[in-house]
Amino acid sequence: MNTPLILASSSPFRQQILKKLGLIFEHFSPDIDESPIAGETPLELVKRLSDVKARSALSRYNKGLVIGSDQVAVFNNQILGKPHTKENAIAQLSMFSGQTVTFYTGLSLYSIEENKSITKVVPFHVHFRHLSQSQISNYLDKEAPYNCAGSFKSEGLGICLFERLEGEDPNTLIGLPLIELTKSLADFGIDVLG
Repeated sequence: MNTPLILASSSPFRQQILKKLGLIFEHFSPDIDESPIAGETPLELVKRLSDVKARSALSRYNKGLVIGSDQVAVFNNQILGKPHTKENAIAQLSMFSGQTVTFYTGLSLYSIEENKSITKVVPFHVHFRHLSQSQISNYLDKEAPYNCAGSFKSEGLGICLFERLEGEDPNTLIGLPLIELTKSLADFGIDVLG
């Protein structure tokens, strides 16, 4: 591959996921405003932010294929923020007990040389078990997921909170849909297995 592959993310989780493909890549932290625009749906938000993150590479690079990704968790048509405190996390997980939270992960590939991009949004549904207050509190004490949207880490003990997971790619829930990424890379002429 002559064109460098660039991940527009400071997330160690996204970097770890991308390493699964065995591709050499650079990464940087996109410095963008992630605030929603008035009237923007969660799907529109992640689609726009993924694209803006990928295109933000133009300030640092003059060639490359850039991966931008963004994710929101949605419950009852409301975007969930990070809880930051145990009290907020208890409130979030109590609401989710016996319910479903949907994660929308935006994925954008942007070719700097071609000024061409592909952007997709991949949904993933998390169905929660019925949880007691002591289960919620014990979970939070053990994992402290206060900087995670939805108040859990699915890649850790958070898996115990779920009845089932529904989606095409479990990597999507952690923040980077690899199945869609490999399809999009192929659209730019990169065969991961080639």
